[in-house]
Amino acid sequence: MKRIAIVDYHAGNLASVRKAFEHLGHETVITEDPDLVRRSRRLVVPGVGNFAATRHLTDTGLRDAIGEALKEGGLFLGICVGMQWMFEASTEAPGVPGLEAFHGRVEKFPSGVKSPHVGWNQIEVVAPSRLLAGVPSGAFVYYTHSYRVPVMDATVATTEYGPPFTGAVERGNLFGVQFHPEKSSQAGLRMLDNFAMLEHAA
Repeated sequence: MKRIAIVDYHAGNLASVRKAFEHLGHETVITEDPDLVRRSRRLVVPGVGNFAATRHLTDTGLRDAIGEALKEGGLFLGICVGMQWMFEASTEAPGVPGLEAFHGRVEKFPSGVKSPHVGWNQIEVVAPSRLLAGVPSGAFVYYTHSYRVPVMDATVATTEYGPPFTGAVERGNLFGVQFHPEKSSQAGLRMLDNFAMLEHAA
């Protein structure tokens, strides 16, 4: 059994994410220790609220530690704001850098769409995905967000809310979901279990 490090940057549903993993039988640790993060092979960055909270990851050395873990083949899962942080930046907090693991910028929903987008909505699986293995297109997941990632080359699932946006991204050892799998019933638990059981980057 490999322990999952849930990164604490003073934002996010840490307890509910941990509870979901442990319900599935996986060992976790909640940490803000860069040294522990650097040595971890499974990292989860959850998140709720404003993108500005991710500044703490840079200020405390956690961003660099995560980057080093990824270079060593560590597996990374970003949830909600945690997924948004995987990109270069967000218009929600200009000047706050993302991880820059993916190109692109997070943007607010267009003015014609009610925001925030809160509640259950369906995902369409649009590309092969290890994270979404066993989760069918049309599965319902739980969202709560006002900013979204446009559909791009690493998108593996989309959701319709106004124009389609990215529900999940995946490339190599990088995985991200805009929704909350820890609140998404059996579909979400399946994704968390898939992540926990992965052995290495594709």
